[in-house]
Amino acid sequence: MGNRICRISNFRKAVQYLQKNGIRHAYYAARERIEEERKADYFYREPTAEQLAAQRAQTAAGREQFSIVVPAYETKEQFLREMIESVCRQSYPVWELIIVDASAGDTVEKTVGEIAARTGENRIRYSRLTENRGISDNTNAGIAMASGEYIALLDHDDLLAPDALYHMVSAVRSAKQQGITPALLYTDEDKYDSSSCYFMAPNKKEKFNLDLILSNNYVCHFMAVEAKLMKSLLLRRKYDGAQDYDLVLRVIDRLYGETLTGDLPGEVIHIPKVLYHWRCHADSTADNTASKTYAYEAGREALADFGNRRGWNITVGHSLHLGFYEITYLPDILTARPDIGIVGGRILGAGGRICGGAMDDTGACLYEGLHKEYSGGYTHRAALKQDVAAADPRCMQVREELREVFTQITGIPYEEKTICCKTRGGRRQVRIADVSRLVCDETGYRKLGMELGRAAASRGYRVLWDPEICV
Repeated sequence: MGNRICRISNFRKAVQYLQKNGIRHAYYAARERIEEERKADYFYREPTAEQLAAQRAQTAAGREQFSIVVPAYETKEQFLREMIESVCRQSYPVWELIIVDASAGDTVEKTVGEIAARTGENRIRYSRLTENRGISDNTNAGIAMASGEYIALLDHDDLLAPDALYHMVSAVRSAKQQGITPALLYTDEDKYDSSSCYFMAPNKKEKFNLDLILSNNYVCHFMAVEAKLMKSLLLRRKYDGAQDYDLVLRVIDRLYGETLTGDLPGEVIHIPKVLYHWRCHADSTADNTASKTYAYEAGREALADFGNRRGWNITVGHSLHLGFYEITYLPDILTARPDIGIVGGRILGAGGRICGGAMDDTGACLYEGLHKEYSGGYTHRAALKQDVAAADPRCMQVREELREVFTQITGIPYEEKTICCKTRGGRRQVRIADVSRLVCDETGYRKLGMELGRAAASRGYRVLWDPEICV
């Protein structure tokens, strides 16, 4: 049953994608999705009763309170009950669930009242709003009520895994032992179809990556923000639909201050566990990406606002995929972004598949073997700008301050050549390092790339991967 529902959802998305992007892009997107489904192997396993009992015993004397804010609006009773139950089942006990209700009807109020009376649960707090002021202002009303050390956001029809807060508080305590107070925590997530009790599409996220968050709100759910910071920022009504993305961008902006140096270790924490279930139904963006197209435009505007605050001369556009964005830097990116030392691109081999380019900190080539027309699955990471450990010197731009280092490491002077790259907007000419004097095998190129990446990082620069640059 779950596979049938998933196929129906994918068919709907394929039609929407075809209408938006044309036959060629739709063909490769469909082909990639079919290949992904063939090798998909995911099954969500809830913690056992014994594991949850051990977590409760370990945190019984917990002090850090989490305030979970849920803006409700005409919520379906079944969804509301399941959401509340998922919070009440938390193995970590120090929480409050704040439900702010902007509904015209009384279903939410009656359901919350019945649950509280039946269970005697005093950690649920309910507030009836006098009017529906939109998702941001409604949520802000709940944030104002919060008394916890951290404020987390939960959609009114989604579910938390029973160990979500346990892993959140464990991460907070671990960071505090190192003298760091986390500002933002986020977890992995999946999608849930309640009609079939089928979990699917796990989103195994990256650790904090500045340029990846400038391409897509991959943080998303489950997210918690330190309370003082949350209350100082709040959500902004003009970005309704993408208010969470705008919040994340402003948290990042606040943490970095004037510079964009470093990766905010300990202050932004990724918990690599699926702890949030995003419910699929016809009106949700989890299942129907066209149901809230205004949200994607709001996300684009939030990203443009971030760039304006940074003083960047940029334009922000929608990518092939809804909810994913492309920043175009009107001056050269190395001029606009003093934090970037190297820009790397893709190297294509036989059959139009990636054989070189971005590398992780072990020297492995990211997205190796992926077809040039593929995006890397439904998260589309292979098609997004992102910070990486290193890039291949055969397709690399180097900022002026690092060119002497380039010469020292490679043994050749830094000279450039022009290549022509195909983009959605046409063709783009790019200047990259001319390494025709180098005599290396694949291992040698990767070794040089890693040395250059480490040299850039040691001097406070990022290595940015731009998949539009291609040789």
